[in-house]
Amino acid sequence: MITVMQRSDLLLAGSPTAKFIGAEHGADVSFFWVDTGPGKGLDLHWHPYTETWIVLSGQVRIDADDETVTTGAGVVVTVGAETVHRFRNIGAENLKMVCIHASPEIIQDSVTEG
Repeated sequence: MITVMQRSDLLLAGSPTAKFIGAEHGADVSFFWVDTGPGKGLDLHWHPYTETWIVLSGQVRIDADDETVTTGAGVVVTVGAETVHRFRNIGAENLKMVCIHASPEIIQDSVTEG
């Protein structure tokens, strides 16, 4: 069976970012197809599974535990399960990347800083 959908069908309400929940489409992975402006990103959180980012365009800073990576288009970054992490668009243009969750459901717990 082949399932085809448009990115526009997956957009979050009021956002240019798309969300794909694998379980809803017979897939074993889920993802966010991020399109976010300068200075924006996701605050500290973690997942019980690995997350992998594919940076399509723009510049991103990824903080994971005590490590920081600053990178751009054409790079793949992975963080392990239960690793506290966040990302931020540090460029002047929109950051576009795919955040792949190794799970048919997105399970995400926020972490309070401080």
